[in-house]
Amino acid sequence: MKITAVELSVLKSPGLYNNPEGAEEPLGPTYMGIVKVSTDAGIRGYSDMETCASVAKACVDAPRWSQEEGMECFDGLASLLIGQNPLEVERLWYRMYRGSIYYGRRGVAIQAISAIDIALWDICGKFYGQPVHIVLGAKHRDRVRAYASTLFRPTPEAMGEAVKRYLDEGFTAVKFGWGVFGKDHRLDVKLVEAARKALGDGNGLLVDTGWFVERTPKEAIRVVKSIEQFQPFLVEELLHPEDYDGYARVCEAVDTPIACGEQEATEWGFAQLIERGKLDVLQPDLTRCGGFTAARKIVHMAERANRLVIPHSWSSGLLTAASLHLAAFQRRAEFVEFSTSQGPLSRMLVREPLRMEDGFLRVPEGPGLGVEVNDAVIEQYRVA
Repeated sequence: MKITAVELSVLKSPGLYNNPEGAEEPLGPTYMGIVKVSTDAGIRGYSDMETCASVAKACVDAPRWSQEEGMECFDGLASLLIGQNPLEVERLWYRMYRGSIYYGRRGVAIQAISAIDIALWDICGKFYGQPVHIVLGAKHRDRVRAYASTLFRPTPEAMGEAVKRYLDEGFTAVKFGWGVFGKDHRLDVKLVEAARKALGDGNGLLVDTGWFVERTPKEAIRVVKSIEQFQPFLVEELLHPEDYDGYARVCEAVDTPIACGEQEATEWGFAQLIERGKLDVLQPDLTRCGGFTAARKIVHMAERANRLVIPHSWSSGLLTAASLHLAAFQRRAEFVEFSTSQGPLSRMLVREPLRMEDGFLRVPEGPGLGVEVNDAVIEQYRVA
C-alpha cells in the first residue's frame, strides 16, 4: 500500500471566534484545517487541526527542496510522503520531522505533522480492521468520563445557571476557563465558589485561568490558594507555556494539581514539563503535540514519572474521538475534554455525534478513529 495524496483543506466558520464577557459559549474555531491522506488501496485517513490552517497548508503543499535522498530539511510534508507505505508511522513521523527541521521543529510545522500522523494511524486501523487504541497496543477502558469545557460566566448567578444546564445534559464535571477570569480577583473567587456550590460535592470542578493574563509565579500561587477551598480537580494554564521554572515554583507551593501542555510539542517538550516544570497533569493536544506517535511516548514518560495525562481536545468531534483512543491506551485516564461550543466546525465534522452515557463517552470501536467524517460539511465550509 502506498500514499497517493496528502491534502489539507482550510475551513472557515460563518462567524468569527468570540469570547465576550457575557457569552454562554464561544462559536468554536473560526478556521480549521482538515487533513486527508489517500492510498492506492482506497483507504483514507483524516484529522482536524486547530492552528493557522492557511500557514499549515503551505507547509503541506510546499515542493521538495532537493532531489538528493537524505538532504531533506526544507521540504513540503506531502512531498515527503507520496509513494511511502502509510503503515510505517514511526519512520514517516521522523521523515516529516527531519524534512521540515530548518523551518519547523515546533509551531505550525509540528501541528501539520500531528494531523498527518493522526490520519496515518486512522489508515492503520482501517487496514487492520481495528480501532486505533488496539493498534497503539492497549485497551484499558471502553468509556471515559467527560467534562464540559466552557467559559467563565460574568456573575455568580450565571455560573450557577450554567452548572445546572450541564448537569441536566448529563455531565458530572465542568471546566470553566477564560472569559472574565483574571480581571478581578475577588470576583474570581466568587465565581469559583458559585460553581462549586451548584456542582455539589460529588461532581468535578476544573479551572482554566487563561495564561493570556500575565502573572508572576507568586501571583499564580495566590490565585490557586484562594480557590483551593472549593476543591478544584486541577488548575490549568496559570503561566506562559515556556515558564517551566515558574511552574515548578507553583507546583511545589500548592496542594491542587497544576496542569499545562496544550501548546507543547514532542516528547522533548513534555520532558521539560515533567522534569523542569514539575507539572502534575500533562495536557497534550493530539493535533499539536506530534500526533499519536508522539503522544504514545508522552504517555509512557508520564507513567514512568507518575503524572496524569488529560488530553486537550477542544476543536471538534474528530479530535474528541482521537483523544478517546489515547485515553483507552493510557493505564490511567481521569477525563476527556468535551467542548460545549456549538459552531458547525465543532459539532458537524463527524456524521454521528459522540453521545454521553451517565457522564461518560464511549471509546469508538470501529476501525481507525471509528467515526465517519462528513465530507459534505467539509465542502460546505471549505475556502482553500
